Amino acid sequence: MSSHTRAMLEGRIVPTLLHMAWPNVLVMVAQSASGLIETWFVSRLGTDALAGMALVFPGFMLMQMLSAGAVGGGISSAVARALGAGRRKDADALVMHAILVNVALGVFFSVLFLVFGALLYRAMGGEGASLRAALDYSNVAFTGAVLVWVMNALASVVRGTGNMLVPSLAVCGGVLLLVPLSPLLIFGLGPVRGFGIAGGALAVLLTTALSAGALGWYLGAGHSVVRPVLPRLRKYLFTDILRVGAVGSINTLQTTLVFALATALVGIAGGPSAVAGYGTGARLEYLLIPLVFGLGAPMVALVGTNIGAGQRERALRIALTGGAIAFAVTEAVGLIVAIWPHAWLGLFGDDARMLATGEAYLRIVGPAYGFFGLGLSLYFASQGAGRLGWPLVASAIRLGLGIGCGWLALELGASLNWLFVALAFALVVYGTVVAVAIASGAWYVDARRRST
Repeated sequence: MSSHTRAMLEGRIVPTLLHMAWPNVLVMVAQSASGLIETWFVSRLGTDALAGMALVFPGFMLMQMLSAGAVGGGISSAVARALGAGRRKDADALVMHAILVNVALGVFFSVLFLVFGALLYRAMGGEGASLRAALDYSNVAFTGAVLVWVMNALASVVRGTGNMLVPSLAVCGGVLLLVPLSPLLIFGLGPVRGFGIAGGALAVLLTTALSAGALGWYLGAGHSVVRPVLPRLRKYLFTDILRVGAVGSINTLQTTLVFALATALVGIAGGPSAVAGYGTGARLEYLLIPLVFGLGAPMVALVGTNIGAGQRERALRIALTGGAIAFAVTEAVGLIVAIWPHAWLGLFGDDARMLATGEAYLRIVGPAYGFFGLGLSLYFASQGAGRLGWPLVASAIRLGLGIGCGWLALELGASLNWLFVALAFALVVYGTVVAVAIASGAWYVDARRRST
């Protein structure tokens, strides 16, 4: 048994969780900061460019969340459970199975957004210059979608072994390169021509390729607990990844639909400037996802390994402990931006309509961020357990309450503030439902029924 696996099975929960989480949290903060820097540079191109990026952001984040969180979580969970159960050959074989799954999904995303991107962005309120900016960014970003999927497949395999440091270092290398590369390709310098908003997307793809190459070398050189082999393809290994990843993908789609449909409602009610304000404010909520993922990825590995070893009570304690930490961190962020919204919004522009919409969103929804962090962290823990039923139900409730009640309010002539109230209430319900279900033993209800 490797030292990583032994620590996950026997170490003290809080120190082990935090020890595994800090590299992930650090790199996710760095990655989020680089995204903010890119947004700041794009905002120098004007409000239309900022609105165009807001239109693309839900789709690109959907791809990131699916590849790293949903399907990536399925990969990490499968590797962790195989190692916890002592199935070393299966763990090695999962590397190639994971790559094949993610390459296929990357090609699908490229085709989907290159063909239907314009229709989607128009439906979300894009028009004129903002629509052109969205397509300029989107067409470049989704042409290289396979790079994002492959990088996250390799990172998820390594995380499944309990090693959070190596994926974090690989991503950090890309982030460090992105900071100077993004403005260089957006604005140009000397002999290097600027590509405008498309340059930002090109910079993201180039740095992603660098991170994927580093992770591929690490695995191929035999430094990881698992090693890539060329196995005979096995249906049960694909199933092991996809039975968690597919359900997780539905959950991720529901989360992204909340942002996409809310963006459309804001665009219909307030126009492009309001979309820019909501998109800038909601971007902070989106950035909580990689922050919680920094804690959630270790929870996938910890819970999965303990479930594989039959240590159910310990797995449940890990989940609830991680959920409490995630709630505290995200609630603190939400309260800070609710009190000082202009400290965030003022970084990206001074358009009055943009600032007013973004301020209203952050003041109303920000105090509910803790429940988003709670529910999302327990979703990652549920991936490790291979039990995603309740997170899926809670996410559907959030979508129905937030968008349904918000749409009804706007139809009745209410202001955008009531849409934001509906979104905040939906977050509270989402986090509460997931926490109560898991604390009540929902992961093990089927096993108890079989035993009786």
